[in-house]
Order: sequence, then structure tokens, then C-alpha cells
Amino acid sequence: MTEKEKMMAGLEYNARDEALVNDRKQAKIMCHRFNLADPSDMAARMAILAERVQFRGDAHMEPSFYCDYGYNIELGPNFYSNHNLTILDVCQVTIGENAFIGPNVMISAATHPIDPMERLKTEDGAPVWIGDNVWLGGNVSVLPGIRIGHNCVIGAGSVVTKDIPDNSVAVGNPCRVIKTITPSAPV
Repeated sequence: MTEKEKMMAGLEYNARDEALVNDRKQAKIMCHRFNLADPSDMAARMAILAERVQFRGDAHMEPSFYCDYGYNIELGPNFYSNHNLTILDVCQVTIGENAFIGPNVMISAATHPIDPMERLKTEDGAPVWIGDNVWLGGNVSVLPGIRIGHNCVIGAGSVVTKDIPDNSVAVGNPCRVIKTITPSAPV
């Protein structure tokens, strides 16, 4: 099993592997090009990200955007992210349709061993899944292995350390459900 295959499976892997170093370099080049692209030409800007990021429909992303690899990110239709989105995509990060992402949000599928000697040698991760019609407020952090259900609102500044069920308003550090939503009928 290659280091890339281990990484994508959520197993411990060597991030210094030459192929992974090259993949991260290519992602950094893509992000750099996107972040410096002409803001008046949205189609050209989004085409840069589509070299690696999988879009299942229309999307609008404000610069700046950063990711580790890009090829582990899947974004649903009608995706919007404000400035300074960071997605650490060592494992799959899937975001559903009609997602609104506030400024300065960090979504991380990446983690490290607790043991300091192991941390020097390996990394690992866990997939992140965010459902349809989700709004992540500004400065939200979503940790590895988290599932945020459909129709959720995550309040600004929250740190999501546990799964959030469908139809929830959740806030805080650690993030906790404070209210259940009854979605209205679609128009």
C-alpha cells in the first residue's frame, strides 16, 4: 500500500513521502493561482480550482482558499464560501448542496498521533462529511472524522468536536446542539 493510499484510508502514513510532497506542492500552486486571479472573472477563477477540487454544480468561493491536496474535496451545487477557507483534505471532505461557509473557517480531516515520538514519524486522518443546507458561521473549526447533518447551523467561533445531527443549531467550544430546526417546505 502506498503512502497516499494509507493517507486516503485514514491510516498512519508518512507525509514526507515524495509523491505526497509533490501533490501538496501542486495544490499550493493551484491555491496561489486562485488567490491571485482576477476577481472579476469568476469562471476563470473557479476553473483553476476545478483542476483538483470536485464540484458537483455551481460554486462561488472568495479568496483566499487553502488546501493540502484538493483531490479529496467534493463540493455540492450552490456552494458558497467567504474569505479564508482552509480545508486540510488528507482524507475525503464532502460538503453537500446549498452550503454556506463563513469567513475564516477551517475544516480538517488531518490529525497527528498524541505520542510525541510517533508524531515525528507519521500523520493520519479521518473523513469529514457535511450535509445539505448547512451554514458554518465565521471562524468555525470542524475536526477530523466529524459528520454534520443536513439543515444545520453552526454558530460563529464554534469548534465541532462531535457529530451534529440533522436539523440542529449548534454553538460553542466544544460545539453543542442548542435547538432543533423544523425545515420549511421547499419553494
